Amino acid sequence: MKSNYKIKLLQNSIGKYSYAIFILLLFFISCDQEKGYELELPSHFPTPNIPADNSLTINRINLGKKLFFDPMLSKDTTVSCASCHFPTQAFSDTLPLSRGIHRNLGKRNAPSLLNVAFVPQLFRDGGVPNLEIQVISPLENPNEMGFKLRDAAERLSENDLYQKMSKSAYQREFSPYVLVRALAAYQRTLIGGNSRYDLFQFQNQKDQLSEGEQRGRQLFFNQKTNCSSCHEGVLFTNFAFENNGLHETYKDVGRAGVTMKQLDKFKFRVPSLRNVELTAPYMHDGSFANLEAVIEHYNQGGKQHLQQNPLIRPLYLTEREKADLVAFLKSLTHQN
Repeated sequence: MKSNYKIKLLQNSIGKYSYAIFILLLFFISCDQEKGYELELPSHFPTPNIPADNSLTINRINLGKKLFFDPMLSKDTTVSCASCHFPTQAFSDTLPLSRGIHRNLGKRNAPSLLNVAFVPQLFRDGGVPNLEIQVISPLENPNEMGFKLRDAAERLSENDLYQKMSKSAYQREFSPYVLVRALAAYQRTLIGGNSRYDLFQFQNQKDQLSEGEQRGRQLFFNQKTNCSSCHEGVLFTNFAFENNGLHETYKDVGRAGVTMKQLDKFKFRVPSLRNVELTAPYMHDGSFANLEAVIEHYNQGGKQHLQQNPLIRPLYLTEREKADLVAFLKSLTHQN
């Protein structure tokens, strides 16, 4: 009897230890899922600034991605973030001005979100300092999603899956805090820097660009066009605010709406040209349907607006040179 009793004690002890080991394994698996997510950056790209209170994890990114494609974020449940930022178009729109709830027209052309993690001042007027705050504007804009942040968070908090994902990602119930940070986390993973130009320029694969594309590259980077004076560096933008002579008169005051400075009137952020092949129509109001029209605008020297950047002047390009520039710009498209 005593021997049988000792055997049972031993079996119980093993059972308890097995259970403890099982719990520890679950703990470590959970911790592993919450390890920092490392962005897959091209070696020649800078490192983006990521807020300390919203470091990247797999759970946060997955939650943000689900939110990005969910029309429940809009007041009438018809519009998601992806309704105006199509993945196939480098996360831009195909319309000059996007349509929100009730088919309302937006104010400006929806820009690409690829590489948005590197943009220091968001929106075309630079009115927002980071992605967490940026989320609020399209959400609450009556012509876009038309939903108060608090109300949107309250609606989604009733969803069991969102509650579960929120607790895994941020260790708290779903809330406005979680909503804006998860969306920002997902958008920071949208990186596009693996183009044929990158292979040519940074990996010495000289067969990646055709002769016409190489001629266009030389034009782009020389003083005849001055393209690279504003579209500089690996991101093809200096992030400055400029007037490019798009119109003789403007309906949109641009940067001045943020700074209230006369000198900033009708100026807009210089966009990145990466993936520009995919982001038509072009300009802050989507007024150019294709790259050929964009090149012709600069070839003509703009509309000679009073605030126009003096670098923009007639270029007197030949038809072949214009075609070569378009060809080069298309070499900046990210390859999956």
